[in-house]
Amino acid sequence: MSTNIFPLTDSIISDNIVSIEKGSDGANQRSLFENSIAIAHAESPQSHCGLIAKRKARRMMEEQREREQRGLIIAARAKLQRTEDGKRWFVPSQTEGCHNTYTVKPDPAKPHCTCPDFTARGLRCKHIFAVEIVTQREYTDDGETQTFTETTVVKKTYKQEWSAYNAAQVNEKDEFQKLLHELCKGVGEPSQKMGRPRLPFEDMIFAAAFKVYSTVSGRRFMSDLRDAHAKGYISKLPCYNSIFNYFEDETLTPYLKMLIEESSLPLQTVESDFAVDSSGFSTCRFVQWVQAKHHDPKLLEAREWIKVHLMCGVKTNVVTAVEITDRYAGDSPQFAGLVKTTGRNFTMAQVSADKAYSSSQNLQVVADHDAQPFIAFKANTVSRKPHHTAIWNRMFHFYSYNQTRFMQCYHKRSNVETTFHMIKSKFGDSLRSKTKTAQINEALCKVLAHNLCCLIQSMFELNIKPEFWDASIDQI
Repeated sequence: MSTNIFPLTDSIISDNIVSIEKGSDGANQRSLFENSIAIAHAESPQSHCGLIAKRKARRMMEEQREREQRGLIIAARAKLQRTEDGKRWFVPSQTEGCHNTYTVKPDPAKPHCTCPDFTARGLRCKHIFAVEIVTQREYTDDGETQTFTETTVVKKTYKQEWSAYNAAQVNEKDEFQKLLHELCKGVGEPSQKMGRPRLPFEDMIFAAAFKVYSTVSGRRFMSDLRDAHAKGYISKLPCYNSIFNYFEDETLTPYLKMLIEESSLPLQTVESDFAVDSSGFSTCRFVQWVQAKHHDPKLLEAREWIKVHLMCGVKTNVVTAVEITDRYAGDSPQFAGLVKTTGRNFTMAQVSADKAYSSSQNLQVVADHDAQPFIAFKANTVSRKPHHTAIWNRMFHFYSYNQTRFMQCYHKRSNVETTFHMIKSKFGDSLRSKTKTAQINEALCKVLAHNLCCLIQSMFELNIKPEFWDASIDQI
């Protein structure tokens, strides 16, 4: 038995035959004509093909819209180049790992691109859309004059005062020793009741900070230290082992923090906006062998590190407060101490930090110092909870309804990442010391050396004359 594959068509034909037999002669003629059309329509697949064509056209429009969106991204992020006559543009490929460049001819009537997408389809690709977005052409009707209105996405750049920068770099080492000597003169000598007379404490702080600045080993550093002794920056020339011993002295830690604060004070009139963040410095010690061998083999090649939490100015990148913790310490608990330390010495206007510092307590600490906190909120943040303070609710609504203005101020936070990059690229991202106390003191010396370099740069660019140890500031 054969199976009927057109049941709907057969039903329509049989119904129309019955209607013809029941009608009159005139009606039969008219019905015959109408039913023949209905039968032809039922037998024709045009209605089904039309639906397919509509779906295909809709899909092509969606694909073109996607290409236009990708072209918008290319126009915003990539650097497009064109020939002098403006007839050809060179658009870089956006495929990861691909370094190809496609040539686009932005002819309004017949644009052309050398990419595989245009070759296969013959329609506008994302590269053509990018060129059309970057360049908008307006033609006059006189037939001769053509007026081009060009809108190019330009990355904002900042002018470098090369003469001042070069002068600061050329004289940095000499100025560093002068500033470090002036800074160490205000330290004083800790009391000693018994034992062998120690080396002058000011000299040892100078030697420790200068050694970290030099980025060389203790033995090779001795030639620089002899030169500093000859210039009168230290009264006695210590042995390199003595420098190592002082790095392991816990007494040195509070003095280094004090010197970091003091070295930032000459920039009080320059800095009013600050940023907070943390970063890790790797050590030369591996994690415990027993822990790595018997509990977690992945730790065999993993190094320990310490975390440096700091607050810095966003203009000169000078560090105003610093705390050192182990690698597992959280960022948020250190925020209040950094803000309070900076608030003692600076008039704060804005404080920026990332989502790790988002809490009502941190926002309130900034508000207590008459500053505006710009701390990003987490994606799952919910408003109107009992523990949320007034400043939290106000900043959350400002963050929610004024994203553009909020992000303009929050973007200053990137300067603290620049500060860490400056420290690590200049003085290294690892620590030479073996013991925990020596590692903390070495990390603090890196920050102190960074501050003095920022001062030297400001001396030549901003004509600042650093002066330390004002009489009104209490010493340890």
